[in-house]
Amino acid sequence: MPQSLSADQALAQKLLQCPSVTPDAGAALAIVADHLASHGFTITQLPFGKGAAKVDNIFARYGEGAPHFCFGGHLDVVPPGDEAAWQHPPFAGVIENDRLYGRGAVDMKGAVACFVTAVVDWLGKHEDFTGSISLLLTGDEEGDAIYGTKPVVDWLLAQKQMPDAVLVGEPTCPNKLGEMIKHGRRGSLNCQVTLRGDQGHVAYPNEADNPIHRLLPLLAVFATGVLDEGNGDFDPSTVMITSIDVGNPTANVIPSEVKARFNIRFGTTQTAAGLAEWLKKHFGKTQGAHVDCVCTAQPFITPPGDLTDIVSRAIHHVTGIKPRLSTSGGTSDARFIAPHCAVLEFGLVGQGMHKVNESVALSDLQTLTRIYQRILSNFFAMEA
Repeated sequence: MPQSLSADQALAQKLLQCPSVTPDAGAALAIVADHLASHGFTITQLPFGKGAAKVDNIFARYGEGAPHFCFGGHLDVVPPGDEAAWQHPPFAGVIENDRLYGRGAVDMKGAVACFVTAVVDWLGKHEDFTGSISLLLTGDEEGDAIYGTKPVVDWLLAQKQMPDAVLVGEPTCPNKLGEMIKHGRRGSLNCQVTLRGDQGHVAYPNEADNPIHRLLPLLAVFATGVLDEGNGDFDPSTVMITSIDVGNPTANVIPSEVKARFNIRFGTTQTAAGLAEWLKKHFGKTQGAHVDCVCTAQPFITPPGDLTDIVSRAIHHVTGIKPRLSTSGGTSDARFIAPHCAVLEFGLVGQGMHKVNESVALSDLQTLTRIYQRILSNFFAMEA
């Protein structure tokens, strides 16, 4: 007999069976929009971009009063990679040994299914509710993040619908559900150094200028991969060289140009402008160097306070675990929300995200739904 599934498990399975490789998440967004609309939510479709760059987003709101709490997330996923390496097809939503398999199971269709189920069930038990609950869902988190949460937030500000607090359902727990809340993230700076020399024959180095030989000593400053000591909120800033390219197919030719690419993850001990200025000065020690830097994320933090207390108490109430606050990991769409209201991230165990055979325990889905429901109760009880 088919396995009987709870509402959150069934919705998660349905979403996993809907291929939505970034930025093509329209069909998955439609599933959620239809489900929420049937429970009294007002759905606003917010597509941004044009042609192949078009991204679908939705903002679903229940109620018009204050306070206003929002769940944020995304339904786009990274490509599955080699599908033959998967134990089950990545978009089949197969259940085996009490685990649900599929691309996006933990990042983050599972969490979306949980907070959709949580708000519907919670509202059904609170018919006298006078505040507002909303969901901000995008199809552009795993992509360039140009036409997703960022313009949706701009729209919310223009429409005077910015929530008082947002919880993003990214996978935050390293090993066990409940152990970690992300209350901030490091910034990200993508850099490229281009160094020109003078092409020549390898047997006559004095008649050429090898840019590789001049670049390598300058890259030695990155040898440890650590740039500072960090602070109480953020781990040390780190730099990772990702590529050194010359495009030289010939063994006996000194190239005329070399390019090095690297990424810096930084906390509040640094600024993007300050890092860019330091890099230009450092690589400027050699002739012909050009440095390009693009900041894709600024560091942010939500200090411990009412929202961290609300979420922490909910997690502890349901799981018995006292979660720790962390700013570790990569970037997320929370960076676009942080300048405008308090934002935290809490979701599933992230061990399998972006990997072959990504999966989630069915029991974790039910537990996460209960935590989200408790967060709503804590939030609106405190506001009341």
